[in-house]
Amino acid sequence: MSTLSKKFLAELIGTWMLVTVGAGSAAVTLMLAEGEKKASAFNIGIGALGGLGDWLAIGLAFGIVIAAAIYIFGPVSGAHMNPAVTIALWIGKRFPAGEVIPYLLAQFAGASLGAATILVMLGNKGATVGGLGAPGPFPGMSITGVFIAELVGMFILMLTIMGIAVDKRAPQGWAGLMIGLIVAGLITTMGNVSGQGINPARTFGPVFVDSLVGGPNGWPVYWIYLLAPLIGAVMAVWVYDAVVKE
Repeated sequence: MSTLSKKFLAELIGTWMLVTVGAGSAAVTLMLAEGEKKASAFNIGIGALGGLGDWLAIGLAFGIVIAAAIYIFGPVSGAHMNPAVTIALWIGKRFPAGEVIPYLLAQFAGASLGAATILVMLGNKGATVGGLGAPGPFPGMSITGVFIAELVGMFILMLTIMGIAVDKRAPQGWAGLMIGLIVAGLITTMGNVSGQGINPARTFGPVFVDSLVGGPNGWPVYWIYLLAPLIGAVMAVWVYDAVVKE
């Protein structure tokens, strides 16, 4: 049985890994594309180098690091690494109330440390050009469309988590791979709508550190990246219980 302190550290390190590698890949892509002719009016640099291939690369970076973190820390904390997952499992009576706050603190702290790590590696341009990989609405996309993209993405992700990691009937050993792959697919498909944050902590870390060092101001739209994933995750638990649960 893992102690709460070990679970806290597992969530902190896992979320740090997720942001450092995943959000870091988005920041690097934006820096590489600086000065390049944009492929269309619907991107801000990501897509200038390889169109949808840019999003596939970013999606795979997220998917690979998430899979690794799940296999490393899953036996310790369950490797939530996402406040929406933690809260949805608690609402669905699958997670103890006494551990919710420590998990959330660990996730937001880990994401902030991940963003700071990106800043140290890439320098100030990592923030001013790369935004430290913070997601945001893309040109031509409405706030409604961005909200729906975040809600739908988290809904699909949480359904996958329920079916492959939470349900006791799920085949063993596949959780990390399948969850990582679905995240990669979601980012590839909907990244150019909302950036596909689908994780309030993953979004908070880069937005917070950006605000300290002169990067883009993501606070005015942060409510979307907080609220939409929470709604999507809770909806997924309810739907899973209604349709799939024995």
